[in-house]
Amino acid sequence: MNGRLANMFSKLLTAFFRPFWRLTRGTTMGAQAVVIDHKSRILLVRHGYRPGWHFPGGGVEWHEALSESMERELYEETRVELTGKPKLHGIFTNFETFPGDHIGVFIVQDWKQDEIPKPNAEIKEIGFFYRDALPEQTVTGVINRLNEIFEGKAVSNEWK
Repeated sequence: MNGRLANMFSKLLTAFFRPFWRLTRGTTMGAQAVVIDHKSRILLVRHGYRPGWHFPGGGVEWHEALSESMERELYEETRVELTGKPKLHGIFTNFETFPGDHIGVFIVQDWKQDEIPKPNAEIKEIGFFYRDALPEQTVTGVINRLNEIFEGKAVSNEWK
């Protein structure tokens, strides 16, 4: 099975089994990237399956480290590749989504993007935004993480 077909098959299995995993696992883990460009703009994505603008990222798969998951999801969603080591900003509880959900957030400043992917069913839009010109539907968790990173606000334990 080639890599692209294996990736598609893995995503289909994940989507199919996600409801079961949420019922049987005590904890779920996601990883997101705060990608900052040379103009201090932030990379955000708008998904096809949930409202709002978010950091790129997704769920941690079996046998995958948190940082590996972030790197994989970042490339899959935006074609951004790391050229340096990301910095872990924090791990946040996201209990409004699921009672055992957690999100690891990484700051990514060393990266490259050789192509911009076309919109698809998962990612409808990708864009870099200045902090004072974020899209109207940017989710609260994103805004709070940016305030922690750029304004030195206290880092919360909660995603919201």
